[in-house]
Amino acid sequence: MIQTFEVENVKCGGCANTLKTKLKDIFGEVEVDLDVTPRKITLEINDDQIEALKEKLRGLGYPLSTDELSALQNVGVKAKSFVSCAIGKMDS
Repeated sequence: MIQTFEVENVKCGGCANTLKTKLKDIFGEVEVDLDVTPRKITLEINDDQIEALKEKLRGLGYPLSTDELSALQNVGVKAKSFVSCAIGKMDS
């Protein structure tokens, strides 16, 4: 089923490129909408895969907007998002 999720910390094309490449092997093609805030990703995903998506996104520094993170977790994911963004810019 095609679903859309709001994600945090996505700022630019580098971030979008990271999301597309890092999620593709597990979840297939991913669309990233940089024209809305908060940013949205759209992909074909089953409900039983959503927890795996959440974990993968957190690991990249782009948690879902609905994730409840502690202050320490929030700092960690923001730092990861800067690294993921830079990698996405270099890979594009």
